[in-house]
Amino acid sequence: MKQILNNSNNIVQEMFEGLLGAYRNKYERVGDLMAFIYKKRRKGKVSIVTGGGSGHEPTTSGFVGRGLADAVVCGQIFASPKANNIYQTAKAVDEGRGILFIHGCYPGDNLNFRMAEELCAFEGIKTAHVSVWDDCASAPKEQMNKRRGIAGAVFVLKIAGAACDMGYDLEEVVRLAEKARNHVNTIGLATSSGTFPGENHPMFEMDDDVVEYGMGIHGEPGMEQIKMQPADVLTERIYRELKKEMELREGQELAVLVNGLGATTLLELYTVYYDLEKLLKRDGIFVYDADVNSYCTSQEMRGFSISFLQLDDELKRYYDMPCASPYYSKGLM
Repeated sequence: MKQILNNSNNIVQEMFEGLLGAYRNKYERVGDLMAFIYKKRRKGKVSIVTGGGSGHEPTTSGFVGRGLADAVVCGQIFASPKANNIYQTAKAVDEGRGILFIHGCYPGDNLNFRMAEELCAFEGIKTAHVSVWDDCASAPKEQMNKRRGIAGAVFVLKIAGAACDMGYDLEEVVRLAEKARNHVNTIGLATSSGTFPGENHPMFEMDDDVVEYGMGIHGEPGMEQIKMQPADVLTERIYRELKKEMELREGQELAVLVNGLGATTLLELYTVYYDLEKLLKRDGIFVYDADVNSYCTSQEMRGFSISFLQLDDELKRYYDMPCASPYYSKGLM
C-alpha cells in the first residue's frame, strides 16, 4: 500500500504539527502535548474536552471550535491518549464551571478519561463524562454500555457544545449530552480493509465479493459477512435495522449522517443518501437535516455508516445553534 508518509515512528507527531500549523490562527497547543485548545472559546462556561486515538481524522481533532469542543487530546494510532495528558488539557481550559469529557466507548478511553477525572478531583476541578456508544451493531440493547462509539459522536458534540454556549451548569450540559447520546444510533459496513499507518498489510482480510456488516473502525469483526450488493440493497438493510432499533414511526424527525470510512467517494456516499431518503419518505419519516461527509474514518477503509439522531423540540433547539470548525459547521450558511 502506497502511503504519503515519512518515518513511520513519527506519523502522529508530524500529522499533529501539520494540523496546528495549518490552523495556527484558531488553535494553540497545550504545552508540548499532542493536545490543543480553541483560541476564541467563550469564557466562563463549562468546557468540553474530547479525544481518542489518531487515525480516524477528522474525528476527534476536527471538532474543536465555536459551539463544539473546547479542546482535544490526541492519542497514538488507534490508542487512547494518556490520562495525564487529558488532565493537563482539562486544566488548560478550566473556567471554574466544570469540565465535560466526551469520548467513544472503548476500554482504553474509558480507563484513561476516568483516571483524568480523578486527577482533576485532586485539584478541585469538577468533571463529568459522556461515553458515546452509538454503534448498535456492536452489542445488544441490554448491553448498551458495551457498544462502540463511532460517527454518532458528531451529534453528541454538537448538542453538548450548544448547551455549553448557553451558559448552563455542568449537570444540565450532561443531561442534554446524554439525551443526545441516547437518541443516536449508527450502523456501518466495510467493503475493504484499511491499513495501520506505516505498515503494508491490511488490518483484516476479506474476499472481494463480500461486505463486513457492522465492522468496527479499528478492524473489529462485524455482525456477519454478506455478499456484496448494489447500494440500495445495502442501504435498505442498514435502514431496516436502525428503524427497528430506534422504533421509528411515521411523523418522527431525524438528523441524518451518511459517513464515509476513509476511501469512499462522495459519489458513492450521495448514492447511499439518495437510496436512504427514498426509504424515509416511503415510511413518512422526516429528515430535519442531513449531512454527507467522511467524519469518522479508518485510514483507507472503504465503506460507510449511517447515523440517525432522533429529534424532539428540545434537541432541535441545540442542534440548530451555530457551530464552526475547519471540518464541521452548522447554521452559518
